[in-house]
Order: sequence, then structure tokens, then C-alpha cells
Amino acid sequence: MHMANKIVVILGSPRKNGNSSTLAGSLITGAEENGAEVETFFLQGMDIKPCNACDQCMKSPGSGCIIDDDMQKIYPAVRTAESIVIASPIYWFNITAQTKLFIDRCYALIESGGHAFKEKNIGLILVYGDIDPFRSGATNAIRSYQDIFRYVGAKIAGLIYGSAMSAGQIQKNKQLMKKAYNLGKKLSLKG
Repeated sequence: MHMANKIVVILGSPRKNGNSSTLAGSLITGAEENGAEVETFFLQGMDIKPCNACDQCMKSPGSGCIIDDDMQKIYPAVRTAESIVIASPIYWFNITAQTKLFIDRCYALIESGGHAFKEKNIGLILVYGDIDPFRSGATNAIRSYQDIFRYVGAKIAGLIYGSAMSAGQIQKNKQLMKKAYNLGKKLSLKG
């Protein structure tokens, strides 16, 4: 019997029930059915300020970010999670502004033993309007994520991506919904 993981899910869409959030919901169901503890953050509803490049977090590794906003609620969850899932639609050929704010502010998660993301499993969910991931910009986001998580020593354990325009349209893609569910099951297991 495997022990279940703690998973943090970051929802980067401005729509609470948008397509990337719907896929994340399927992932969460798979994870919770396997006993995982899941904590979800809907970025659009949070007060997250941009990094101000003060570098206080680098002057004293482990001290975190000095900006007093809702990232202070996310940091402890990210530090203690075994897996982190980031779900974002593609806007203007890359991740949303909400998701980028989160990513930039994770710069402050430098610890004495490396970045807090080090050795964590990362799940990525991307939804875009065009049927082609190259024309839609999804490949730009994927490439950014690859660079970011390689730099901090995390492992991209799964990538779910697909096309949907109108809210809820992704539910019709049963194959993609099942892939998200299965990724949730995979991320829920330790070891």
C-alpha cells in the first residue's frame, strides 16, 4: 500500500469554472480517490502583487518573500506538497498573467538546500483556443515551464494539453478528461 501525497493545485484562469479548471477538477478527483490531500488556490480571487526585485529572499535564503499578500497563504502549502499542479489557459501565446505572477513570486522559495520546488513532481494543464499547440502558443508555455522546473530541480511528471474555446467545452473531450484524472492518480502516489 502506497502512502498518498499532498498535492497543491494552482488555478491560473480568470474563470473559476473555465476549461483548465475543469481539467484540474478531473485531476483532483483522481488524486482524492487515491487518498491524496489536495489544496487548491484560485489565483484570480487572490491578492498577489508582482515581484518588486528587492532580493530580500536571496539575501537570507529560507526567509521567503517580504511582500504581505496572499502568496503568504500559498508558500507554506507549496513547501509541504510532494506535487504541484499548475492549470492555465493560454492567453496571447503563453500562460496567463495570474499564473505568471505566481511563478515570478515563487522565486522567493529559495532555501538553504536549494529551491522549495526541488525534487517535487509537477503536473501541468494547458488549454488553448487553436487546435494546433504551435499556433496557439502552448509550446511557448511548455518551453517556459521546462526551463523553470529544470532550473529549480523539479520534475515535470505529467502534461495535459488540449483545445477548447467556450467555457465548459473541454468536458466533451472525454479522452483529455480521463488523462487528467489518471494524472491525478499518478501524482497521488508516493515513491
